Amino acid sequence: MSLSDRFSFARFWAMVVKESIQLRRDRMTFAMMLGIPILQIFLFGFVINGDPRHLPTAVLMADDGPAGRALLAGFKNSSYFDFTQLATSEEEAREWLATGKVQFVVNIPQGFTRELLKGGRPVVLIEADASDPTATQTAVAAVNGIIQTWVAEECTGPLTRLANRPPPVETRVHALYNPEAITQFNIVPGLIGVVLTISLVMIPGLAITRERERGTMENLLSMPLRPAEVLIGKITLYIIIGYVQIGIILLAARFVFGVPIHGNLVVLLVASLLFIAANLAMGITFSTVARNQLQAMQMTLFVFLPSILLSGFMFPFRGMPVWAQWIGEVLPITHFIRVARGVMLKGAGFSTLVPEILAIGAFALVMMTLGITRYRQTLD
Repeated sequence: MSLSDRFSFARFWAMVVKESIQLRRDRMTFAMMLGIPILQIFLFGFVINGDPRHLPTAVLMADDGPAGRALLAGFKNSSYFDFTQLATSEEEAREWLATGKVQFVVNIPQGFTRELLKGGRPVVLIEADASDPTATQTAVAAVNGIIQTWVAEECTGPLTRLANRPPPVETRVHALYNPEAITQFNIVPGLIGVVLTISLVMIPGLAITRERERGTMENLLSMPLRPAEVLIGKITLYIIIGYVQIGIILLAARFVFGVPIHGNLVVLLVASLLFIAANLAMGITFSTVARNQLQAMQMTLFVFLPSILLSGFMFPFRGMPVWAQWIGEVLPITHFIRVARGVMLKGAGFSTLVPEILAIGAFALVMMTLGITRYRQTLD
């Protein structure tokens, strides 16, 4: 047998042309091959930031003297702290921390300037929302440098005597909600949202696409069922499965990882129902677009990657660019992770988490409407 009989360049080239034609016809797969690498480049290159700055900070200022104002200017000039709120009481400031409105509260005590001039060491209290330790640790680590810079700039002339001894100001940092900066306390509550997203977007989409591939979808067309009845019947079992997954993770969180549960789990379970519905609606919508199970799985990646990287699950949400935060606010997992961490770590109640729950519900309503509409067109 000659070499030309074993391998023919003409047959080889015909096979290449055939595959290129098939790939051109399968536009979805071709788009995924280009889209996923581009998505990864943008997300990993522009979004991930382990050194978040310009963190929203509230000020509780009982002493409006020049020394206190200069110290606050030093905090602001560090670029880690952006003063967005002026609190009138400790209760108000603590509520802002609990709701996530601010990341820090800087408390300048009454008599700060007088105590400083007398040679005492007034205390500046910094309270931090440490439910996500990564978001606060670099800013907290910068506090000592801020104080040293403030001393060098302000303790001159008659105040030079203050610079020739230990720092004239004592800073105390209270890390709330996760004072020991345990990673599991931050990751495990968010893991509930990640697991539900992976399973409840992918599995229903694959199941419905599989029915279409096997021809069993035609059986539904011959039955006196409306699209809404078919969809609700299909997703009921997955809702139960979703709650089973939540139960497993909560048990593991409490008894394996020792994650505290300070709040009412009913709030978390109510939000979970809306979040499960949102994910199922996405899976159903994908199934009406995908031609086969492979395409349905590929489309799931376009939800999974942003959900992991833009929701604040692995990386600080406030460390991302503003445009990435806008995209993250659209994703239901972003709001669900805030609910899970709020209930488990902060003991937040329903009234505190209403904005997050409403955001999840609005997304679920839009996706369910879109899924039913697309599914009706598929049946027709």
